[in-house]
Amino acid sequence: MEREELVFKTEEKGIRLDQFLAKAYPEFSRSYYQKLIKDGLVYVDEKQTKKPSAKLKENQSIRLIIPPAQSLDVKPENIPLEIHYEDQDIAVIYKPPGMVVHPSPGHTSGTLVNALLYHFENVSQYGGRERAGIVHRLDKDTAGLMVVAKSEFAHKELQKQFQERTVDKRYKAIVVGIVQKDLGMIDLPIGRSIYNRQKMGTVSTNLRDALTEYWTEKRWENHNLSLVDIKLHTGRTHQIRVHFSQIGHPLLNDRVYGFKKSSLKSEISRKFSEEMNFHALVAYRLSFKHPRTGEKLDIQLKKLPEPIESYISIL
Repeated sequence: MEREELVFKTEEKGIRLDQFLAKAYPEFSRSYYQKLIKDGLVYVDEKQTKKPSAKLKENQSIRLIIPPAQSLDVKPENIPLEIHYEDQDIAVIYKPPGMVVHPSPGHTSGTLVNALLYHFENVSQYGGRERAGIVHRLDKDTAGLMVVAKSEFAHKELQKQFQERTVDKRYKAIVVGIVQKDLGMIDLPIGRSIYNRQKMGTVSTNLRDALTEYWTEKRWENHNLSLVDIKLHTGRTHQIRVHFSQIGHPLLNDRVYGFKKSSLKSEISRKFSEEMNFHALVAYRLSFKHPRTGEKLDIQLKKLPEPIESYISIL
């Protein structure tokens, strides 16, 4: 990997430089950006600055140089892991909200990979130790099922299934507003937003096709919320979050893509929002062929994570 250069434009004043970078490009941790700044790899209005606490002004240009990736020192950690299926080749696990899938520079602890290295004697390192067993991803604040590869053979075969889009991925989400259609298709290409590198969007220099199918399960008129069942036909970063925001129904608690607490119409829904520290999206079902036997596996969560399960009953 060669070094990468990114350019950002500030939209607010008074924020620290290291905080701005961690918010604008969350792929890396704030401590990692502090090191880049001190190493002279960050420029504000084309002037090198080595002060992480430097306060920014509106409409300033920030140029960031990311050096070539280095191997990360990723260690096994005894992090609780909920396993729904396991054999010699694969495991299907539940990733809780708030857990990062794989490590990055400056963030090498507390990830799903750290947990996999501890719980499984053998786990595929086909993609490198820092991505041990990882075949696909979920956002940090998205809870749900993931299939991980324990053998290199399984890793390659599962990758092929994801690339050929034969894996059936199902999600449930609580979205703001009353979704009118019982069945809908959202066909909107998405890519990295040209306005904010933190976000994906439909205005980008690198748009890729993205197709989301959904069924409306429940409508709670008094709370201005709907429950939707979702099938992904493509697997773009933040796809569900972007697509539902684009049709005017951002996910409950997804402040990155348009959720506002003022859109909630009841005390129950406002309390729900306050008590839930993640956005209301759960990968509840995975269907795929076993990479070695060809057997069709269909793994589902028996219930949704709390407090979503309880609040659906309350609503």
